[in-house]
Amino acid sequence: MDAISLLKSDHDKVKKMLAEGEATTERATKTRSDLFAALKRELEIHERIEEEIFYPALKQHPKTRDLALEGYEEHHVVDQILGELGQTDTADERWAAKFSVAKENLEHHIEEEEGEMFRAVRQGFSREELEALGARMAELKQLGEQVA
Repeated sequence: MDAISLLKSDHDKVKKMLAEGEATTERATKTRSDLFAALKRELEIHERIEEEIFYPALKQHPKTRDLALEGYEEHHVVDQILGELGQTDTADERWAAKFSVAKENLEHHIEEEEGEMFRAVRQGFSREELEALGARMAELKQLGEQVA
């Protein structure tokens, strides 16, 4: 699987989890806790493959360097929001508001990656390079899932 397909698959999974989380109520504390834990695990693995393999490769190409740097910063912002969310009781009325902000930030990040970034990557990388990146990313992802 090439790098873009792998990331797109991860994005689809995350978007589904975000929609499920947004649909919960304050009474669904166990559902919220379980969903948040699963989302956080998924995002940790996803960030790791992007930050250790995908973004460093993008930084090497002039057309994708700035996009990679922006991606790192967007990860940082999402990590801060998720950290706050993890410290908020799932029954607290603020949990839904914080989750909504996290969802908006994640959806924005996904849109930018799948739009501008993926277009630039398709132009700047050969099919073979994308397949090689995808293989390395899949291997690291599998290791992360085994540990989690």
